[in-house]
Amino acid sequence: MKWLENLSNAIEYIESNLDKDISIDAAAQIACCSAYYFQRVFTYVAGISLSEYIRRRRMSQAAFELQKSDKKVLDIALKYGYSSPTAFNRAFQSVHGITPVAAKNMGSVLNAYPPIRFSVKITGGTAMSYRITEKAAMRIVGIRIPLVADMEENQKVVPEFWKKALENNYLPKIIELTNQEPGGILGVTVYENPQEIFYYIAASTTEAISQNMFEYEIPASTWVIFENDGHFKEDVQNVFKRFYTEWLPFSGYEYAGLPDLEVYPVMPGKPLNGHSEVWIGIKKEKKED
Repeated sequence: MKWLENLSNAIEYIESNLDKDISIDAAAQIACCSAYYFQRVFTYVAGISLSEYIRRRRMSQAAFELQKSDKKVLDIALKYGYSSPTAFNRAFQSVHGITPVAAKNMGSVLNAYPPIRFSVKITGGTAMSYRITEKAAMRIVGIRIPLVADMEENQKVVPEFWKKALENNYLPKIIELTNQEPGGILGVTVYENPQEIFYYIAASTTEAISQNMFEYEIPASTWVIFENDGHFKEDVQNVFKRFYTEWLPFSGYEYAGLPDLEVYPVMPGKPLNGHSEVWIGIKKEKKED
């Protein structure tokens, strides 16, 4: 459960720097992972993006100060990192639904978002069906789109990418390439470095690269595979959340930091529901001295 402790320490760093510059790289270093991976895990576990969490916490603190002090709105805006009154006003309204000036009035209704605390919650309820397999290096071929470190932005980009792939008739071409496990259409997030993050819609294959497509080789690894039946988007995101909070802490494994694979069935049209799989690379947990 060391990773959960590291994640909590990273949040403590963020909380202590709400009125200062927050370095995502520094927070990620505390969490012992890359900035991209830190933001990705946070989003799955917390249910909101890291940038949105920081915005909510800063605006929660700003609201308290507006009501209990005589400070000017501009001074509080500057304290929480907003050099532009317009930007502060926009951020404040997005959280509270009223302007900072209106928030000074006694009786104004405001929203308080308390700090997140990460812990393992024993639910004792729904089982997670999984299997573990060893697999040699696999090669994927498909189309791709660049991502950024901010998960909030990526969550807008990826669904649009799938839509365009369907409209431009890329999916049948990708399906034809499939000749290796895992079968089906793959959604693959690949992090190479902060400047090279890509999301692939691809096939596992030994076939040659088709025009306007890209290839990537995923190293040999141990994989834990979770199966789902239901709505693709919600189920896949729920698998990642349960993996980090329910399965991983007690498994004796660590996250391997490899590309995660979303495996979708070959179906006509634009299916939203069905049987899917999530493949996550894992490795044996290091024994602490």
